[in-house]
Amino acid sequence: MAAPKLLLGLVMLVGCAAADSHRYSPGDAVPLYANKVGPFHNPSETYRYFDLPFCAPEKVKDKIEALGEVLNGDRLVDAPYKLDFRVDFDAKSVCSRRLSKDDVVKFRHAVSKDYYFQMYYDDLPFWGFIGTKPEKADAGDKYYLYRHIIFDILYNNDRVIEINVHTDQNAVVDLTEDKELDVEFLYTAKWKETQIPFEKRMEKYSSSSVMPHHLEVHWFSIVNSCVTVLLLTGFLATILMRVLKNDFVKYSHDEEEPDDQEETGWKYIHGDVFRFPTNKSLFSAALGTGTQLFALTTFIFLLALVGVFYPYNRGALFTALVVIYALTSGIAGYSATSFYCQLEGKNWVRNLLLTGCLFCGPLFLTFCFLNTVAIAYNSTAALPFGTICVIVLIWTLVTFPLLVLGGIAGKNSKNEFQAPCRTTKFPREVPPLAWYRRTIPQMAMAGFLPFSAIYIELYYIFASIWGHRIYTIYSILFIVFIILLIVTAFITVALTYFQLTAEDHEWWWRSFLCGGSTGFFVFAYCLYYYRERSDMSGFMQTSFFFGYMACICYAFFLMLGMVGFRAALLFVRHIYKSIKCE
Repeated sequence: MAAPKLLLGLVMLVGCAAADSHRYSPGDAVPLYANKVGPFHNPSETYRYFDLPFCAPEKVKDKIEALGEVLNGDRLVDAPYKLDFRVDFDAKSVCSRRLSKDDVVKFRHAVSKDYYFQMYYDDLPFWGFIGTKPEKADAGDKYYLYRHIIFDILYNNDRVIEINVHTDQNAVVDLTEDKELDVEFLYTAKWKETQIPFEKRMEKYSSSSVMPHHLEVHWFSIVNSCVTVLLLTGFLATILMRVLKNDFVKYSHDEEEPDDQEETGWKYIHGDVFRFPTNKSLFSAALGTGTQLFALTTFIFLLALVGVFYPYNRGALFTALVVIYALTSGIAGYSATSFYCQLEGKNWVRNLLLTGCLFCGPLFLTFCFLNTVAIAYNSTAALPFGTICVIVLIWTLVTFPLLVLGGIAGKNSKNEFQAPCRTTKFPREVPPLAWYRRTIPQMAMAGFLPFSAIYIELYYIFASIWGHRIYTIYSILFIVFIILLIVTAFITVALTYFQLTAEDHEWWWRSFLCGGSTGFFVFAYCLYYYRERSDMSGFMQTSFFFGYMACICYAFFLMLGMVGFRAALLFVRHIYKSIKCE
């Protein structure tokens, strides 16, 4: 219990500020930071606030940010507005400046792409659009820049509770023509008292995800998934138990018959079913990496359920992912190397290196490409060199040493592979199989059922990751995750049994591929979501969406493949223990 408590404390220290820092007296300065701007429909394509020619101080001061905030693309700087605690004013000037033709072009491009800005006031996020683009007029498109922002702020005693922003629709600047413009930027602050306690001020941001309509959809998703699980479980329990019972009776009767009687079915291949798979180093590395990703997912769910990832706890999720992945690398090393040694593998060092690179390698290559794209776009999604050095140090000083320690522990575990039947010297030839018993059709069948149990919830997850919705119902998501694991395990067991009855003993890789095939369905859903359910566009946003979703789907494949194989291994061991093998 000490490690999870230490981990929880670490993440909460990174993500949470002390409550005493949020108390103010009338007239006190309250921290206000401008974060970023970007196209509303392209959440990954974000830029620094002062990349647009807003009123800027002589020296822009950056806020020191945590690792997770930088990974999230946050680049906080002091905002050009001054909103002292409980100080009302109307139409105060920010600055007066002459916009050059290039400035007008920049603002017009931003307005045409529906650019929004994000700021933080006393750690409360708020958003607004920088301009408006009305319907087409007779003279063509018109573009207007808002020059007067109105802040509505709620307070309770000495604490800031809520902030909202809107614009004066009459105070706009016409950006349609390429000409220099004289603009005075204004802002207004209006303070109102509220009875909302400070502890509940973040509930505003999560209220949209728990509205009755959305809850009904979530619960429909749960009921749909539960029905799928019950039907599948009932079907498999009925069919497999009945069939296996008949098989056991038949094989017990056959043992009393003369020895020259020919065996058929899954007993016929008892001398080959535990023959070790080809490419056992890669197979063991995939199992180890899948085990680590499963542990990572479990820890993330635990932190989410205890409330660490409250809305807009800046960077907490990314910090947790980096820290937990580093700390769980020992699990990958131990799982992969111990299983590799059980399979009588000799080069355990190569297996350990393969385990360390199996997921990190593709992720690193994807990151290098996408970070280069972000640098070319001058986007805040591009990680600074210092942050990259920090991540490399974490991998070098924490991830890799723990991986090696786990591998050494796995090598010295001296566990032997538990096989109920002896393996023959020469493998039997696999008989010709019908097309629907081959690997690709089996993977399609295996992946469809688990995907059907989660596809409703996928929309809300995608809208949260690649949009501006907020996902806070982690309890429902955890239930869906459990259902996903159960369905994956059951469908893999069923397909493994049907494969063995066809006297096909090469079930090791097949069970892993069938278990992980849900990842391919999730990636197919990515194509549908991008095309039909989102308004994302542009090379950068498209690259980020498909690049990182490919990595997530690959992680799904490894994790669920491990679950499918482990379930199939338990099943195969059980049925062959129940018969007499010569």
